[in-house]
Parts: sequence; structure tokens; C-alpha cells
Amino acid sequence: MSAPRNRKSTGEKRRSRSLVAEAYQTLKGQILDNRLGPGEQYLEGDLSERLGMSRTPVREALIRLQAEGLVEVSPRHGMRVLPVSPADMEQIYQILTALESAAAERAALRKPSADDLAPIFATCEAMEAALEKDDLDAWVRADEAFHKALLKLAGNPRLAALCFNFWDQTHRVRMIILRLRPKPVSSTRDHRALLNAIKRGDGERARNLHRAHRKAGGEMLVELLKRLNLKGL
Repeated sequence: MSAPRNRKSTGEKRRSRSLVAEAYQTLKGQILDNRLGPGEQYLEGDLSERLGMSRTPVREALIRLQAEGLVEVSPRHGMRVLPVSPADMEQIYQILTALESAAAERAALRKPSADDLAPIFATCEAMEAALEKDDLDAWVRADEAFHKALLKLAGNPRLAALCFNFWDQTHRVRMIILRLRPKPVSSTRDHRALLNAIKRGDGERARNLHRAHRKAGGEMLVELLKRLNLKGL
């Protein structure tokens, strides 16, 4: 009689983990897309109703989101979506500039094959096609795919994990200012130059090109936030 109970217990645990993962992914997606607004407060019960599940998986999902710096959880008050200020963005881009520049250098020194480089060249083509159609949402997706592919080329999963965490914090701001910034033609051009350096195995040039690219992008974004007087998003 004990075996069926054990199987049931295992099934319940799997179901519980699945619900936590579903709550986490759904809430995170809504935060990154600004459907759960920066600075807004949400009660745990309201979130449970929104997701159509009990409070327990929602509570565990919120704990994960708090650890990633996306929300602040308070007992009996649910959670507040943390805003991202110009100062936050400046610090985050300083970190991303350093980490991704190191990744670019490492990718070049590994001398990736043509097959290794094919997916990342494809993201450049997707970015260029999106700009021709003035499809900025598609451009953002292709741009993020480029940076993910770059980190994969570097072959350092820990470095990639650090970058991904900071990307989540910047995504909301990028989506808000996407149509307020100049058309990102130079960004796409920078990516091509970086790939050519990686293809040649020139680690120093790859590092310097990507540092300049990330530094310029961060400065533009922070300056735009300040000019718009957006103290927190």
C-alpha cells in the first residue's frame, strides 16, 4: 500500500514544481514586457487569481523573482515591481560592457568554425531585415539573439548566466524607449564588425569593438532616460 502513496507523492511534487515554474515564467514575462508596471504593488491573492492557481506556487515564484532583482516581496503586501533608474542602468551597463567584452575576446581566441559562426551571422541578417521593414520589435528579438549567441561562442556558462540576469533588468527599459531612440542602424553595423574580428581570431580587436559598442549604447540609453526625466521605470 505504501508504493502507491509514494508514487502519488512524487507526482504531487512534480506538479508543484511545474506550477512554480509556470508562475515564475508568466510573471517574469509580464514584468519584462511592462504588463506588470514598474513601481506598482500587487497582492499575492490578486496574482494568484490572475494566474488561475493557488498562492503557494505564486509565493515561491515571487521569491525567485526577488532574488533576480525584479521585485520586492513584503509579508501581507504581496510584491512591488522594482523600477530601474538611470543610475541603475548606468551601473548595469558598466557590468555588461566589461563582461561581454571579455566574452567577445574569448570567442575570437577560440577560433570558431564557419558552422559555429553561422547562427550569429543569421541574427545580423535578421536585424538588417527588421530595420528595412521598420519592425523594431523584431529588431530587438534579433539583437538579443545576437548577444546570446555571442556568449555561447565564448564557452563560459557562468559568464553567460551573469549577463542574462542583468539583461532581464534592462529589457523593460529598452522596450519603453525603443521608439524614442534613433533607429539602431549603427548598432547592427557594429555587430558585423565584431563578427569579422571574431572570424579572424583577433581577440584584442573583438574586445575593443564590443567595449565601445556597449559603452556607447549604455551612455545613449542613460542620457535618454535623464532627458525624459524618467527617474525610474
